[in-house]
Amino acid sequence: MKPQICTDKHRFFTRNLKNNFNKIFFLSVFICANLWLIFLFSCNSQPSDLRALAPAETLVYLETNDLSKTLDSLTENKAFETLAKNKSDFSTLAKMQIAIAVTGFETSEQQVTTEKAVLNFKPRFVAIAETHAWNWQTLKFTENKLGEFVNETYGGEVSLEKIDKNGGKFFVWTAKDGRKVFAFVRNSRIYFGNDESAIEKCLAVGRGEADSLAKSGKNFENAKDALAFGYVSSDGIAQIANLVGVSAAIEASDEDAGRSFIAEVLPPLLRNSVKEIFWTATKENNGIEDKYSITTAPEVSSVFKETLVPPTKNQTNSAEFLPPEIFGATRYNLKNPQIAWRSLLLVAAKQTDALSGKILIEFSDSLLAAYGVSDAETFISAIDSDILTAQFDAEGEKPVVIVGVKDSTNLKKSIAEINFKIPGEKQENAEIWKSEDGEIAAAFTENKLILGDAESVLNCLQAKKNKRNFTGNALYKTFIEGDSVAATFGKDDNSAEKIVKVLTETKTENQRVVTNYITKTRVIEKGIERKTVSPFGLIGTILEQFER
Repeated sequence: MKPQICTDKHRFFTRNLKNNFNKIFFLSVFICANLWLIFLFSCNSQPSDLRALAPAETLVYLETNDLSKTLDSLTENKAFETLAKNKSDFSTLAKMQIAIAVTGFETSEQQVTTEKAVLNFKPRFVAIAETHAWNWQTLKFTENKLGEFVNETYGGEVSLEKIDKNGGKFFVWTAKDGRKVFAFVRNSRIYFGNDESAIEKCLAVGRGEADSLAKSGKNFENAKDALAFGYVSSDGIAQIANLVGVSAAIEASDEDAGRSFIAEVLPPLLRNSVKEIFWTATKENNGIEDKYSITTAPEVSSVFKETLVPPTKNQTNSAEFLPPEIFGATRYNLKNPQIAWRSLLLVAAKQTDALSGKILIEFSDSLLAAYGVSDAETFISAIDSDILTAQFDAEGEKPVVIVGVKDSTNLKKSIAEINFKIPGEKQENAEIWKSEDGEIAAAFTENKLILGDAESVLNCLQAKKNKRNFTGNALYKTFIEGDSVAATFGKDDNSAEKIVKVLTETKTENQRVVTNYITKTRVIEKGIERKTVSPFGLIGTILEQFER
């Protein structure tokens, strides 16, 4: 019997995917953060090209060439100043280099019942640290500090075996349950990972017996001045796509049929559409900018360049309807929303088999169901270029969409939950209809339609009336300006404290500071570019996972 997707989201996703994958980054950061002892007596050497030490077939690659500069960047914002008891001093980590190479993935199914199974996900990785220190200091750190961490991580009583090998020292830690962790030290470098063969691949590269990532032809020139940068290869995308499909299925639906469909269709869609991803993190005046350059298949990028096009003139007054306390909002800025909508569906459908593609198009109507829309195609055809969606809560249970009205008759036809044949309720210059259960409302005002959660719709009307709205937000201009086809504003009320706790002591326990971020998406020559500006960036998100 074919195992079905486990219905326990936290058991599957949080425990297996998040805990396993993010430990890659934590173990690497741990190596770096404790190397201050070595740096007290470090030797002086030129920076190394760590890509020359990673295998050419690396699936996922991350690197920072100055750990001190990278960590310092996380402390230069108001959230850190508010929460931190003191400013951390990372000067002893200056010029410290570290890279993480994921060389493969292991998946296994654990049977929960006769009907359900849980997918376990384990990446094979190597963290390469160039300490620029003396060999005896690097060895001491590896055995003592790194060994202590491994022992605590695996519950104590971890045995250590040391072997002279390949002109260096090989360390093997074995837990009581048989799990193993490996490290190899030669000169000032540490290779640390959960798979011996992955370390051997790196050593073979160093001996000139195998090609390196530096010889793969991938261009990292734009990352020279970055705090950190990364790369996901086409093979890496192909392998990760399966895991993304399962996790997205769990997030999207509670029904087994819907989950199975998403889990089957999404992986080939991603594999066939996305070819590689480059990431760079840079320090900006208003935070850390994470830029993701997503290279798509030629047939995909050519369609997107023709259909995902912003209008020549921006329409921005929809934000006047958003209360300042909204949790998040996304503005879609499209010259022709209907053409853009159809192109996205057709491109997606072509990346799967014929039957799945047909079902995907038929399924598209449900994509706008949260707002009360029953016929997405008709709805999109009846609106103008500026589309604004908003969330009033972190769970996304109170959504609204604000659109310009191009064809009110078809707009009303596309909303089956509301009976527009009965007169609407007049409220100043707005006319309001509600669904029979009162949960969905549609308000027509100033040639705009505000549709969605009934309470949130009324809050939008009030925001415009009292002029207390999102246009007063410091990020408003950034949100509306530029040539992006989509811009997202969001709040995070949970991450700052966790990140600060990883870096230093906090002033008080359980203090919450809300941070904001802006993400902009635009179409580029070979695919899509997304830029997110936030106080801590992706680097902070990585650290957040390991707050204890």
